[in-house]
Amino acid sequence: MSTKEFSDNLSKYADPHEYDETYKGYTADLEFIQAHLAGNHQSIIELACGTGRLAIPLAKQGHIVYGVDIDSGMLNYAQEKADSEGLNVHLSVQDCTRLNLPIQSNFIYMTGNSFQHFLTNKSQDALFESVKQHLNPNGDFIFDTRNPILSELTNSEVYDEVLVKNGEVFHVTNRDVYNPLTQLLTCTSTYSSSNTTYKDSIQLRYTYPLELQRLLNQHGFELVHLYGSWNKEPFAADSVSMVVHARLK
Repeated sequence: MSTKEFSDNLSKYADPHEYDETYKGYTADLEFIQAHLAGNHQSIIELACGTGRLAIPLAKQGHIVYGVDIDSGMLNYAQEKADSEGLNVHLSVQDCTRLNLPIQSNFIYMTGNSFQHFLTNKSQDALFESVKQHLNPNGDFIFDTRNPILSELTNSEVYDEVLVKNGEVFHVTNRDVYNPLTQLLTCTSTYSSSNTTYKDSIQLRYTYPLELQRLLNQHGFELVHLYGSWNKEPFAADSVSMVVHARLK
């Protein structure tokens, strides 16, 4: 498995400030995690923690948070935010398939559909093995991933929008193409203004529910619950998300 699988798939995160601004108002996953922890202060691990949207408020509540991400720019911004609030959040640039943290925890979590960045069976397997090395027996691993709805994925989609970035108006053309053989969706955006044109792209792996169940079993996890959203809606065929609560046997 090559680290290029991850490092070559980060152009959508080039501006951590913009990313943070876009998602700062989303709290459903944070509320789910808070309810799961039930106020019991403990050492917890966040994978793909990004700009610290969850890690920082959880640290404020008294949890000892170890956050890892492969994108140093996102992590540097998370550190700036934590420092500005006088918080000690343990942040490190790491590949989630090769975790090297000084603790084992009862709880590891990953949100923002980050599971879709593990594009191959090999990297998915490596993720679960890495998680197991840092999770205590009967510990919980909670993560989300988009539900593959074939009627939406099998049609290539092109749509346009207008964005204002740093006072500059951009016309954006977005193209999404799904490859059913690799189960990868490639999303490419072309940004054009009066001064410049540039592109960014991302590839996302879609994993099916029974495929996910077998993956958990293979690596010694039991599926405690599968939700259709962070609001704990029942999972259904048309659910946008799969929120997975797994437990190490």
